[in-house]
Amino acid sequence: MYEMLELYQADGCPHSTDVRETLTDLGISYVIHNPRRPGGGGGDVLNEQTYEAMTALSDEDSIPFLVDTDREKTITESDEIVAYLEDHYADRPR
Repeated sequence: MYEMLELYQADGCPHSTDVRETLTDLGISYVIHNPRRPGGGGGDVLNEQTYEAMTALSDEDSIPFLVDTDREKTITESDEIVAYLEDHYADRPR
């Protein structure tokens, strides 16, 4: 089974970095999207189409934001994303 994970994130965002490092440590491939710059109230939008896709899926402007298409799961908040990845992907074969 091939898992499809999509990460909406921002370069320079420490929370996004935590999620990317967990994905790398677990050996998980993923697609990365950079909808906007980091910032608590929402940074400058870099890619309008990607930003609109993210807010349509999550109903909010929050990064990092993970989409697990196979499990039809969406998660915001870096701590929750990391816990989800460790719970569901830590024991899978690499």
